[in-house]
Amino acid sequence: MHRRSFLASAFAAGVSASLGRSADTPGKHILLRSSWQTVNIGDIAHTPGMLALLEKHRPTDHVTLWPNALSAEVEKLLTTRFPKLVVAKTKAEQAAALKACDFFLHGSGPGLVGRKEAELARVAGKPYGFAGVTLSDDELKSNRDLLAGAKFVFARDSDSLKALKKTGIRGPRMDFGPDATFALDLRDEPAADKLLKEHELTAGEFLCAVPRLRWTPYWEIHPERTKPNPQRCAVNEAFADRDHAKLRAGIVAWVKATGKKVFVVPEMTYAVPRLKPLLFDPLPADVKPRVSVLDRYWLTAEAASVYARAAAVASFEMHSPIIAVANGTPAVLLRQPTDTRKGQMWRDVGLNDWIFEIDDTTGEQVAARLTEIGKDLPAARKKAAGGLEVAREKMKAMVAAIG
Repeated sequence: MHRRSFLASAFAAGVSASLGRSADTPGKHILLRSSWQTVNIGDIAHTPGMLALLEKHRPTDHVTLWPNALSAEVEKLLTTRFPKLVVAKTKAEQAAALKACDFFLHGSGPGLVGRKEAELARVAGKPYGFAGVTLSDDELKSNRDLLAGAKFVFARDSDSLKALKKTGIRGPRMDFGPDATFALDLRDEPAADKLLKEHELTAGEFLCAVPRLRWTPYWEIHPERTKPNPQRCAVNEAFADRDHAKLRAGIVAWVKATGKKVFVVPEMTYAVPRLKPLLFDPLPADVKPRVSVLDRYWLTAEAASVYARAAAVASFEMHSPIIAVANGTPAVLLRQPTDTRKGQMWRDVGLNDWIFEIDDTTGEQVAARLTEIGKDLPAARKKAAGGLEVAREKMKAMVAAIG
């Protein structure tokens, strides 16, 4: 037997053994294609969110994860929370998992990130579906057959759903299914305890502020495979201060109107050296003592525990607000025009008052909304809970569609 075939057979046997499966074992074997990258706490969050959904609503199913490269720290987060999870890392293991699975599930993400693997599932005759994805017009044009062959396509925003239906594609169930990050329940309470102590923050008494450049500089994150983009660099430079001045106005108003502190934190690795220049250094001298800055990247569990203790979150990134609302914390999304359709999700779950299209927004408007939240946190938490309930009902229907 060739070594690759032997490894595939061994992994398949290991999957069956680890799941304790036999012909009469209840539930499906789901192969989850997810975990797109680890340089973003949101991309990390997709996977444990979906795993938590499956665990809650499909407790007899068994899941194998087909990830992109996982760091040791992220893999530990996943396997600690989900000790029965099988992770297919090598090509042989992935091939074996595809052969053994009953259903191929493409997890939440910025698009059809796992389209190649979904195509393998289609060719293999495996039923498959897409759960909580944003879809671009280009993806819709180039993946018609793949989408048409799916059992379902749940778009994580209504703009993507409208575009999907407009294509005339027939076959799959098409519906709104929010990003699975809304189901995230990872925690790292000791890390959060330590962080709040270090920065002299009191639970329920601080705002988290999260920056974002208009274009993620992947040429900095992965210089070995991504070349700098002069046009995108120019856009980032032109709008960085203009955009963040509006969030800084909100920070100033929050501090002065509520007396509460601010914690400036990253969602992506590239943001760490930009936290101070964008959101701290230009602040008035009388506000700076009430503002603290995280000087490192953090992982999703630690971030979730901190967001759970925050009074509110204000972010240019999408997933910090989702993680916040998943923990009952009010969150305002500042949406840049270069971002994808996913921001519409905030309106789709009923949080219309907490999204600002940044080019059509003034710093005074951001300041007024954050002050309103800070002055009546019980009302804001009730609103956040309403958005989360909408998301939960839609996500429940999404995983139920597996059948």
